[in-house]
Amino acid sequence: MKRYSTALLFCLLSLTSQLAHADIIDDAIGNIQQAINDAYNPGSTSRNNDDDDRYNDNRRTDSRQYDERRRQLDDRRQRLDERQRQLDEDRRQLEDDERRLEDDYDRG
Repeated sequence: MKRYSTALLFCLLSLTSQLAHADIIDDAIGNIQQAINDAYNPGSTSRNNDDDDRYNDNRRTDSRQYDERRRQLDDRRQRLDERQRQLDEDRRQLEDDERRLEDDYDRG
C-alpha cells in the first residue's frame, strides 16, 4: 500500500510539474506573439498611445507651470530691482541733503 501511494504521489507531482511548465511555455508564446503583433501593427496598441499622450500632456502642463512660475519670479526680481534703484536714489538724495546741512552749518 505504501508503494502504491508513493507511486501515485510521484505521478501526480510529475503531471503537475509538466502542466506548470506547459503554462509557462504558453505564457511565453503569448508574450512573443504580442510583441510581434505590436512590432508589425504599432497603431493597434491604443493603451500605449494613451499612456504616451497622458505623459506628454503632463509634461506640457508641467512646462507651462514652470514657465508661468519663472515669469512670476522674473517680474518679482524686476520689481525688487526697481525698488532698490529707488532706495539708492533716496539714499543719494539724503546724503546730498546731509552734506548741504553740514555745509550750511559750517558757514554760519
